[in-house]
Amino acid sequence: MPNFKPITSSNNIREVVKSAFDVNLELTGAWGYKKEESTVLQGNHNNLPLNQFEHTLASMRAYLEMNMTQVKKDRYGSINLNEISRENYDDNGLTYHEVNYEITAMKDEDYATFINEYKEGYGKEEFDLNDHFKRRKEKTLTRTVKHWFEVSRVL
Repeated sequence: MPNFKPITSSNNIREVVKSAFDVNLELTGAWGYKKEESTVLQGNHNNLPLNQFEHTLASMRAYLEMNMTQVKKDRYGSINLNEISRENYDDNGLTYHEVNYEITAMKDEDYATFINEYKEGYGKEEFDLNDHFKRRKEKTLTRTVKHWFEVSRVL
């Protein structure tokens, strides 16, 4: 399995999110690899359900790690996160969420090949749909990550 490096930016997380994704979110803190480096949610002006807001931020981190910071041949796309567990912690008057996500993704080049194969073959008698999806599954990377959020201000 590839070893994705944690995002180490001395830039303000809010500025990085704005620059990379053109979204203005009320954030401070860090990228949430440890409790001491939690992503601090300062506000939720879109009034998203909290778990959806956290999922969005974890997806952004995954995309930065797996695509935007990689050389072209090592980039992953079709990145999907599913929450598998969460714990709530109170510490010194602050509330934290420790959320574990399962991430699935596929190398960009492989994904493009499979999409083209599907478009060209779908509906044709000789196209083996089961084999197509079996091979796609074999090329899919699955990893589990943890993301820490400090959520006291948005509860």
